[in-house]
Formats: sequence, structure tokens, C-alpha cells
Amino acid sequence: MKLDIKLALGKAWNDLQSLDVQNPGAWPTWVRIAASILLALIIIGGGLWFLVKPLREELAAAEAQEVDLRGEFERKQKKVAALDAYKDQLKEMERSFGAMLRQLPSRTEVANLLADISQTRVASALEEELFQPQPEMPKDFYAEIPNRIIVTGGYHEMGAFVSAVAALPRIVTIDEVELKPAGGTAPRGELRMTALAKTYRYLEEGEITPPAGAKK
Repeated sequence: MKLDIKLALGKAWNDLQSLDVQNPGAWPTWVRIAASILLALIIIGGGLWFLVKPLREELAAAEAQEVDLRGEFERKQKKVAALDAYKDQLKEMERSFGAMLRQLPSRTEVANLLADISQTRVASALEEELFQPQPEMPKDFYAEIPNRIIVTGGYHEMGAFVSAVAALPRIVTIDEVELKPAGGTAPRGELRMTALAKTYRYLEEGEITPPAGAKK
């Protein structure tokens, strides 16, 4: 058996050495079959290398792009989901801003507001030494109207005055407060309060100065 195999291999080797490359038709049958199979494998392998590999690379690129698009979609979906909450917050801010704006008097209401401050001072049993309106100070959409005041009276009366001013329906703030003994002919224990009572009014459309460089 081994001898037969050796003889067959020897004959096959001799056949391969005696092949005429220029005349494939004269090759033994088994050589032609083997050569055909080998050529088919080479063609299939080359086709897989040159055709399938680019497709695999395109597939990998498409998969990476799909991951990026999926992440972008999820981010945008979260933003859309939060949009209603943002809208609700914006409406609440607009309502709060509108409520604050309604607390600012117009130009025609400022005089009444100053009169309310004076009446509050009278109701608090304080004596007025000075009530001097200062020049307006325009801001973005409102004007600040400071008023220099000097009043005398007891400590509790001054506390009641400040509380009553803070409770006015319009916004009034008390700044630069300075308390000293009244001295002079004032009764003992009386105080003199110097302060700056600031009120505010909203600017009308024609009074608002647009920022520099802003389009009309």
C-alpha cells in the first residue's frame, strides 16, 4: 500500500515537472482539474478582496454614522421633551415681570405716589424737615426717582414709617439711612433720620433710548 502511494506521488511529481506551460491541453486530467480549482479560488479570493472589502468598510462607516445620528436624535428628543417646561417657565417669568411692571407708576402717577409718602409720614407722627425730589435717573426700561428726606420723631414711629412705605402698592425703597439724635430744641429721645426714598416709574415708548448700534 505504501509502495503504491510512493509510486503515485512519484508519477505525479514527474508529471508536474514535465508540464508544458504553453500547451495546457496536453496536461494530465488531474492537473487540469487542480489548476482549474486553484484558478477559481484565486478569482474568488481576489473578488472578495477587491469587492467585498470596500463594502465592509462602507458598512462600518454607515454603522458609525448611525451611532452619531442616534446620539444626536436622543439629544434633540430630550430638548423637545423639555421644551414644554421651558415654555411654562417663560410664561411664569412673563407673569412675574408683568406684576412687577404694574407696580411702577407712570409719569402722571408719580406725583400721587410722592403725596402717598408724605401722608404716610404724617400718619406715622413724624415731623418733616426736608422732602426734596432729586433729578430722575433713566435706566433700561424705567427711571429711578430719588427723594431726599429728613424727618424727626421717635424710634418706633420711624420704624412704622419705613414699614408703611414698604407696604405701599407702588415700589418705594429707603436707602442711605442715617439716624442721629435730633438735638436742638427737640424733645429728649427724639431722632433725626436722613434718607433717600427712591421710587420708580416705567419709561414710555418714546423715552426709551435704544442701545448704541441697535437697529431701529
